[in-house]
Amino acid sequence: MIQVQMKWSTIAVLTACAVLATAPASAQKKYDPGASDTEIKIGQTMPFSGPASAYATVGKAEAAYFRMINDQGGINGRKINLIAYDDGYNPAKTVEQTRRLVESDEVLLVFGSLGSAQNAAVQKYLNDKKVPQLFVATGATRFSDPVNFRWTTPANPSYQTEARVYGRYILANYPSAKIGILYQNDDLGKDYVIGLKQALGDKAASMIVAEAAYEPTDPTVDSQIVRLKSAGADVFYDISTPKFAAQAIRKIVELNWKPVHILTINSTSVGGVLKPAGLEASRGIISVNYGKDPDDPTWDNDPGMKRWRAFMDKYYPEGDKHSSFNTYGYGNAQTLVNVLRACGDNLTRESVMDHLLNLKDVEFDLLLPGITISGSPTDYRSIRQLQMMRFNGERWEGFGPIITDDYSG
Repeated sequence: MIQVQMKWSTIAVLTACAVLATAPASAQKKYDPGASDTEIKIGQTMPFSGPASAYATVGKAEAAYFRMINDQGGINGRKINLIAYDDGYNPAKTVEQTRRLVESDEVLLVFGSLGSAQNAAVQKYLNDKKVPQLFVATGATRFSDPVNFRWTTPANPSYQTEARVYGRYILANYPSAKIGILYQNDDLGKDYVIGLKQALGDKAASMIVAEAAYEPTDPTVDSQIVRLKSAGADVFYDISTPKFAAQAIRKIVELNWKPVHILTINSTSVGGVLKPAGLEASRGIISVNYGKDPDDPTWDNDPGMKRWRAFMDKYYPEGDKHSSFNTYGYGNAQTLVNVLRACGDNLTRESVMDHLLNLKDVEFDLLLPGITISGSPTDYRSIRQLQMMRFNGERWEGFGPIITDDYSG
């Protein structure tokens, strides 16, 4: 059996067992829709088709992880039933499919749905229904808002947190930079721009020489890349999803443009982005990470990485072992499983939220050493620590210290 390395989960399970052992026989189990003595039903929308279909493997890895847990006996004897629908990365379709999950399938919670615009389209609906919208696969700031959206929590580090790390790096290493920005015209892209400007402060106006937006439905970003090069940018801040990130890398080579290329974490998959774009063309790209890279030999003998590889071999053999999207899905699913396990027989939506928001310094298989996950009723950013990394033509190499974002402006 694969054993999850989370200190808190062991304590929680042992505590739950002790309580149950001394509880009166009449103690009642508590369930909300989607939970029963035999099943925990959860829902998800994912771009299995459309312009962001490279991310589909995230959902497939999560489904595979839940199959593994079910083979091991489930969650306190209950099997996880993941119902995942394709939304094609179309917010209108996300609304339709999410309503189907809540009103027809009657899931306990919605887990890991992907996309900023997509999750934004259903955020108010799910919060009005008091259905947990957990580990949304986006770092847009609107999904870390406990005052207005108590039932929504992010999986990703905040995009603004990540962007501030880049801003600090640029100021320290390229203080005279001329920055050109490519961004997706939605909450994802705009948050990354805001965070960079926060870090640059009063230098933002002089250092940023051009900004070029694209729509997720655009066929290419070639014209935007030409525009940024023409503006004289020598630092390219690339806020794009996988399809467009690969296009941008190829276009830069075609134009013989040689900027410092900073690429956001959303598009750092070697298998999903850099190989299609060209490994040599991707050499020198800079980004950040908070998880262990499966291509980094540093982790070859790491127990957590060994567990992940064994999981991939048995439960997702067709999945790409070079893809950070698959390590991402594994980590999200592992965290949710431990929250559900800690709930014991109190599988209400309120109980799920309470256990999630009270996580403290959780370690799991694929987090970098020194990086932990914590919950808070007042700060929904579960990950606030990142490390810089650079692509060497074959794999990512981490450099520098673990950086904690303590921005409070």
